[in-house]
Amino acid sequence: MLDLSEFESISPYTDEEAAKALSILADYPLVTEFSLYFFPDKPKDFLRNLLKSIKTIDDFQILVMSKVIEWVLEHTAHNFSYNGISNIDSSKKFLALSNHRDIILDPAITQLVLYNNGIPMTEIAVGDNLITNKTVEYLIRSNRMIKVMRGISARELYLSSQLLSRYIRLNITEQKSSIWLAQRQGRTKNGYDLTEQGLLKMLDMSGTADFQTNFEELNIIPMSISYEYEPCDILKARELLISRTQKYVKAEGEDLNSILTGIKQQKGNIHLNIGKPLTSEEICEAAKCDKNDRYQLIRHAVDIRVVEGYHLWKTNYIAYDLAYEGGKYSNQYTDDEKASFIGYMEKKLESVEPELDRNELRKIFIDIYANPVKAKEDANFL
Repeated sequence: MLDLSEFESISPYTDEEAAKALSILADYPLVTEFSLYFFPDKPKDFLRNLLKSIKTIDDFQILVMSKVIEWVLEHTAHNFSYNGISNIDSSKKFLALSNHRDIILDPAITQLVLYNNGIPMTEIAVGDNLITNKTVEYLIRSNRMIKVMRGISARELYLSSQLLSRYIRLNITEQKSSIWLAQRQGRTKNGYDLTEQGLLKMLDMSGTADFQTNFEELNIIPMSISYEYEPCDILKARELLISRTQKYVKAEGEDLNSILTGIKQQKGNIHLNIGKPLTSEEICEAAKCDKNDRYQLIRHAVDIRVVEGYHLWKTNYIAYDLAYEGGKYSNQYTDDEKASFIGYMEKKLESVEPELDRNELRKIFIDIYANPVKAKEDANFL
């Protein structure tokens, strides 16, 4: 049996630990509120009783989390679609490198797609900044979430990165579990999805063979999720604007607010693209390069697949034409749809502090939606 004892500080709960944590969580007062919200046709104590009966993480993800995400898609999305499931070989574990637009929904929607296609769900790497209290820890560690340390010293970061790298590699190479990992730290806030080179270096830290073997055995599959209406769009625009003049400091409970906003906000259409795995030929070409250049080629291969996988919505085309003050993509939307998006944007702008520069805030907001079109253009996909 695979020994993962050295990873106890970052690994998800075991089945036994999850059952105990969820039983405790079941007695929290908010559970009744969540039960009525996500299971409105059930008795008010339905979720409480269900949590107390759960014995395994699989049970929790199938009986609770998948139902919650199905509810979110049914009530806050117009339509959900996906493609590329055939790019996953269900007999092999893999590392999903995904763009990251919503704290919870990106990986959760991916898990639902895997489950519905008979593919084992992944473990999910999540920043420890989200673990604000014991309640949240009970919830996310029972949901196959790996703790990624943030806000620590350079020395601690190095050691933590080594541990995380070993954990990811061991899980995949020993065929224990696939892993979902965002291509960068934190959510993309400006609409441009770029893989962090440091993340690729972290993945390579645990390799015991040559560069090519180290990356081939991770079986990297890039993924991209596209929302018609970006979760937390105005909150992202606000943060970017404030960050231009000062260090942005999150308020207490801000991450939790972003999670709840992302879940409740109307998102229009959503599409998940599962890209083709990185090939031996691509990794071989990268291996021929020196030092950082080899990581740049891996990064480029991931980024190209992420951008290629974007599904562009009317909101993206409208925003692009607003950003560049033209009508290049006017055939993709109607005047009424353009007016509707502008009205949506202006209402969002009214929801933040009046002292923030509205013109700059509006430009940032538009760019969030326009930049995926620009990225597709730059990559010659349009």
